[in-house]
Amino acid sequence: MSTQSQQQKKPQFEDEEEDNELLHSDSETIPFSSPFAKQSAVLEDENAEFVYAAKDKVQIFDVESAGSGGAGSMVVPPFSWKKLWLFTGPGLLMSVAFLDPGNLEGDLQAGAIAGYSLLWLLVWTTIMGGLLQVLSARLGVATGRHLAELCREEYSNWARYVLWIMAEMALIAADIQEVIGSAIALKILSHGILPIWAGVVITAFDCFFFLFLENYGVRKLEGVFAVFIGTMAFSFAWMFFDTKPSEEELIKGILIPRVNSKTLRQAVELIGCVITPHNVFLHSALVQSREIDIRNKGQVQEALNYYTIESSVALFITLVINLFVITVFARVFYGTEQANGIGLVNAGQFLQEKYGGGLFPILYIWGIGLLAAGQSSTITGTYAGQFITEGFLKLNIKKWLRSLITRSCAIVPTMIAAIVFNTSESSLDTMNEWLNVVQSIQIPFALIPLLTLVSKEEVMGTFRIGPVVERVSWCVAVLVIMVYGYMLLGFFLSEVKGLLFGFLVCIGFVAWISFIAYLVKHGGALSSIMVRPPTSRGFTLTTNN
Repeated sequence: MSTQSQQQKKPQFEDEEEDNELLHSDSETIPFSSPFAKQSAVLEDENAEFVYAAKDKVQIFDVESAGSGGAGSMVVPPFSWKKLWLFTGPGLLMSVAFLDPGNLEGDLQAGAIAGYSLLWLLVWTTIMGGLLQVLSARLGVATGRHLAELCREEYSNWARYVLWIMAEMALIAADIQEVIGSAIALKILSHGILPIWAGVVITAFDCFFFLFLENYGVRKLEGVFAVFIGTMAFSFAWMFFDTKPSEEELIKGILIPRVNSKTLRQAVELIGCVITPHNVFLHSALVQSREIDIRNKGQVQEALNYYTIESSVALFITLVINLFVITVFARVFYGTEQANGIGLVNAGQFLQEKYGGGLFPILYIWGIGLLAAGQSSTITGTYAGQFITEGFLKLNIKKWLRSLITRSCAIVPTMIAAIVFNTSESSLDTMNEWLNVVQSIQIPFALIPLLTLVSKEEVMGTFRIGPVVERVSWCVAVLVIMVYGYMLLGFFLSEVKGLLFGFLVCIGFVAWISFIAYLVKHGGALSSIMVRPPTSRGFTLTTNN
């Protein structure tokens, strides 16, 4: 991405130095390539393509408030519940990735094998994931563009194509898990009448119906997701109170960190389930569904404040739901013979055997919650695929055609997987392990570009994160990448058999490490972290009364 000298200033930003000090003291100028200058050029281009058309965006700021303070003003109005309600929505769609069928399977296995001991890890992993999602939202709001678009401009052709291919592969892997999760739920709710492959077809096509609701306004679609999340909360809360987990063990599990050699694998998988690569791309695009003039820094800061609040609330709800699932399976299966063999396919039946029927059989309560998780995550996966493909390749095509292409890319391998691996529960588990490997390989290629871009003043302008937040974020990213690397190492050590396969894995590992090193060196992350003094602020909630 080409940049002008940071010593140059635009005439309209002569008072920039005073405004910059509100965010970070080491930033004194705004380069010509700042998001404010770029947005002006984009707005003047009548043929420019946007993630959301102007008519589809939610209008929040009235003419009077939009014009107050001018482009360089950092004046932020007092908190408003009405505005918070209008900003609420993108966080709901983003949070669904924390509740997809892959997450639920990780939760139930963690509870069955490790009991209550990993609840503290779920809490801290959700906090780490929340930090990364807030940074993704910050990038989208401050620049008016999403992560895939910015990667297209930031990296050379060969690098951006590698990033695109890896993102698509991870998305397809996640989508297979989500669609098959929905198919399993449909099989449960239909008394086994619908086979897995039929559930896959139904899930693939009913996704278009829900996406069609967007034509009636993005708020309608967000309302559907509120219903999905509410359904999951009700279903898993019902199971929680029905099974009556130990309150003492629950509190100890949240407050006291515990992990041992027997639960290490579940701990690693729990972290891997929560932080997903496609969700990082998704959130930076979803926040653009609100009409925000990024030339007005007061509007941008206000939007960041509200998005931080609504995302935090949404993730707290997902945390509670995940706690429900872990504690239910810890209460019912921890220390039993079924613990090591439980998964999405047989979890409902095992619960039914333990707790029987009743007015509302727990088998069907579980099936309803699983169906809501699968349906909602499938829709957001389709959304993410549209943004990733359009951003990296700059495809200016109709929205329905983008949806069709994205859905087709996922549904074909999903159908193949449903037919090939639906022979037994163990074969589905094997498939799930390979899908997790694909997503593990991709995670550095989402986190490193995100942190590189959100730390650049020529990209973010005055909304560049401060050095303290930058260092904390990189520590989180390194920890997550190391966890995923551990997953990969353990998987391939157990699976590699034969000289040729081992040689290919070694080549792939060297290429993986080399590309990570290229991304880190390209972004100048190490020099930035070491050189920047800890004097500037990160992101804060600010208002002027």
